[in-house]
Amino acid sequence: MGRTCIFLPPLKTVSGGLAVLAETAVLLAELGETVALLLHDPEHPPLALPPGLPVRPLAQAALGPEDCCLVPEGWPNALGPGLTAKARCIVYCQNWAYLDSGLPEGLSLDQLPVRYLAVSDPVARYIGRLLGTVPPILRPAIDPARFFPPAAKPAPDPVRVAYMPRKNKALAAMIRRFITTRARRTGQRLAFFPIENLPPDGVAEALRACHVFLATGFPEGCPLPPLEAMACGCLVAGFAGFGGFDYLRPINPDGYTPSVPLRDVPWGGNAFVAADHDVFGAADGLERAVRLWTDGGEALRRARENARATAAAYAPSQRRAALAALWPKLVR
Repeated sequence: MGRTCIFLPPLKTVSGGLAVLAETAVLLAELGETVALLLHDPEHPPLALPPGLPVRPLAQAALGPEDCCLVPEGWPNALGPGLTAKARCIVYCQNWAYLDSGLPEGLSLDQLPVRYLAVSDPVARYIGRLLGTVPPILRPAIDPARFFPPAAKPAPDPVRVAYMPRKNKALAAMIRRFITTRARRTGQRLAFFPIENLPPDGVAEALRACHVFLATGFPEGCPLPPLEAMACGCLVAGFAGFGGFDYLRPINPDGYTPSVPLRDVPWGGNAFVAADHDVFGAADGLERAVRLWTDGGEALRRARENARATAAAYAPSQRRAALAALWPKLVR
């Protein structure tokens, strides 16, 4: 078996998906694979590269039929060297919405001799419906040494709501205005805390100081911020982005039901989920989450325990075990 070459796209900011690609390279090397990183410009990498792994320009990849080339979705041109060399080409789809972006006019995914790897069960089902074969799944992981609950949350007066302004900024602002106006009439005491321009440890500290996380991101492949919030003891309300239904399950029995079938999971209701772009539904879910905190009791304890179990299922050890099991089948 030859090398596994992983393409890191030239993004201007470090996205979660880019970090996952770099982590995958490290894990494969630890599992005994010969790994190299492919970059458009190795002199200007898009993130701090993992130490010890060889780096080559994509244009000088020098791939052979015995090699494997892993490329993220949305970068079909990066498949060129692998396809030309008749290497095993794999597209790791971390966001279903960009799966076929960048393809030349007249070319479709079913015409490419590539295999697929999905980041979540909804994304795998999307690819399966599109192309006829459901791909294996490699989920991301969150670091339990960074994302963990505090010894005690602040008193929920006010209920502190964390959110990420960059995720569908206009909708996030609309939900905030809606809830703030309502709170003046209902007497709910809540405060919003934006999470932006913070290092990972700062994000974790902010989440530990909050009670609820408002998720406004879509489309998503397997969104990490709600998982990180759950690990830090928050309830989640808002949008799933489709891919979030890998783990999001409604707390309320009248909650939104997505079109994608939901896989069986060992945890129960862990979030108040609305349809993507449904401001009214997201605001209603946020109000329910706030009331759950102010009411307390068994319902709050159960929801937080389900959230804790959800986050625990995305531990690094789970990701490593999944990669060790699926990679030989995928490339050999």
